[in-house]
Amino acid sequence: MNCAVVGAGGQLGQALVRVLGPRVVWSGGREALDVTDATAVSSLVSTVGPDVVFNASAYNQVDRAESEPAEAFAANAAAPHFLARACAASGALLVHVSTDYVFDGTASRPYVEDDPPRPLGVYGASKLAGEFLAASASALVVRTSGVLGAHGSRGKGGSFVERILARARAGQPLRVVNDQTFAPTFAADLAVALVALVDAGARGLYHVTNDGTCTWHELAVASLELAGLSVPVESITTASLGLAARRPAFSVLDGARYRALGLAPLPPWRDALRDLVASIDTAAPLS
Repeated sequence: MNCAVVGAGGQLGQALVRVLGPRVVWSGGREALDVTDATAVSSLVSTVGPDVVFNASAYNQVDRAESEPAEAFAANAAAPHFLARACAASGALLVHVSTDYVFDGTASRPYVEDDPPRPLGVYGASKLAGEFLAASASALVVRTSGVLGAHGSRGKGGSFVERILARARAGQPLRVVNDQTFAPTFAADLAVALVALVDAGARGLYHVTNDGTCTWHELAVASLELAGLSVPVESITTASLGLAARRPAFSVLDGARYRALGLAPLPPWRDALRDLVASIDTAAPLS
């Protein structure tokens, strides 16, 4: 199985490259491929000739998307469409990653794949559009939530855990929302699951997250405890931040369809967090 990894500069893309190893015949970030350029996408896929294309690229600036809808839809909807079209033409499988933000967060139980999506903002709407367009090529579409790794977006100052640990060590006050419940998902575990789904011949839509749920405040507290840092974290509401985009209050995804394939479940999030905290070098500057 020869694979291409689009968006290889991000935390999930890097994890996929590590997991796939010698099966990767091409990988690159936005500097190597403009996924919003249909001609460039088509040329790459036809030239490289992969069996599978993993799309780990995305516009994930949730609040900025409210004022930049064109950019969000270009990266999150048009790009998957171009990739799906190119994969269909070459006979490759597209593996596209989506988000829990396609739901409005009003459910009282974990969301299953067949629940009707109702995104609250531009980011979620653009990702939902990308799902539909990717599915036009019989792709494998995987929704996940709160992806965390040791190499998060430098534009955001690193992943959530990186930022929390860095701010704590810098003596900065910590205020974190405690009214959004989700399932943290760790890039290394998600990458393994994506490859396992491909190897199992899966197609269609799946929900994949680490086991267990928490709020962002609970995640911050757990991160500090594992790092041996005794630092207070103020619990605040999402509304108090005055953010441009609304967030789902409850966006836990049900992974029963994934488990029904007989695939190994992802580890509990606290176990994965322990490994992540141990791997983060918070002394290294984020540039």
